[in-house]
Amino acid sequence: MGKAGHVKVVAWRWRRNPLRRRSDVVEAWILLAACVVATVGAVLAGVVGTQFAERALARDRAGRTPVAAVLVKIVPGGTRDVVTGIRHDRAVGSVRWTDTGGTVRTGLTAVRPDTEPGSPVPAWTDGRGRLVSAPVNAAEASARAALSGACAALVTGSAVLVGGHLIRLRVQRRATERWGVEWERVGRHWGHTTG
Repeated sequence: MGKAGHVKVVAWRWRRNPLRRRSDVVEAWILLAACVVATVGAVLAGVVGTQFAERALARDRAGRTPVAAVLVKIVPGGTRDVVTGIRHDRAVGSVRWTDTGGTVRTGLTAVRPDTEPGSPVPAWTDGRGRLVSAPVNAAEASARAALSGACAALVTGSAVLVGGHLIRLRVQRRATERWGVEWERVGRHWGHTTG
């Protein structure tokens, strides 16, 4: 004996059918619109997010200038940061450099643990002359920009799909309420049959 199975009809909401309700068609249009808007919105948000991140990283890279610094003294690796409590596996060194105005300045920067005092070390400053970390290289900047764009696309697409799902649930709820009212009206006219 054959097993009765459930047959899934593709796009049943779009086909003419005596059981199809108006709300079924509205739900289908909501689903289609949400998918299209989510796809287009995600692509646009991804492109805009990537371009915004690329510009921000380019400004950040342009704002950092290398200086010729000399290591004054070194704090050995394995020290713990007082503020964050994070252990460093690199050395932190006190360095001295001369800024563009001719003022001798000092600050702390990361150095290799085997660097001797008096050795030149690479250091970077921002527009105000403060020591900052080295700028990201081009490959890392591209990766960060792509990740930012992907996150923007994911958030935008998800938000649109969730919004479409909530609208669809509201349409379903209203259709169920109308169906209940209709059932109450028609159900009273049915006779009670007893055996």
